[in-house]
Amino acid sequence: YLALARQLVVAGWLLPFPLAIFLLLAFGGVDPSLWGGFHLNILLALVAIVASFPLGVLLALGRTSSFPVLRVASTAYIELIRGVPLITILLMAWLVLPDFLPSFAGLDDMELVYRVMVAFTLFTAAYVAEAVRGGLQAVPRGQVEAAQALGLGTVAILGFIVLPQALRAVIPALVG
Repeated sequence: YLALARQLVVAGWLLPFPLAIFLLLAFGGVDPSLWGGFHLNILLALVAIVASFPLGVLLALGRTSSFPVLRVASTAYIELIRGVPLITILLMAWLVLPDFLPSFAGLDDMELVYRVMVAFTLFTAAYVAEAVRGGLQAVPRGQVEAAQALGLGTVAILGFIVLPQALRAVIPALVG
């Protein structure tokens, strides 16, 4: 009964947000341009978290890569984005982007929301990449050497040996 109670509590915490968004959009519900505070905040947070995680893992792998071009590009992106305040990135997405992409000159509310989603995702991915990079450094070198001795390829070593240990180590940092 304890396991069932635990699952019900977790479901009670996690399900209301996607359910609320579904109900707001389903059956001709509330127009997203009329969303305010709480709903918009939850939507932006969910999109940023879900979309930035794979991008952050790829950036962390790129930063620890042995390929110089990939390593330099990943490091430059992470350091540039982490060095700029979020408000600056949001203002650039709002004010500067239309100058470079003229098709975005006529702004409606949803287009601004999409831009904010992209800005939050790119910003969060840089921080996720740094957390995952710390986890990658925490994996002992002997684990990789043992996997190489068994004849595993690079992708298998990353997917089955390194990433599971690294991600487990950084769960607290990612949740915070």
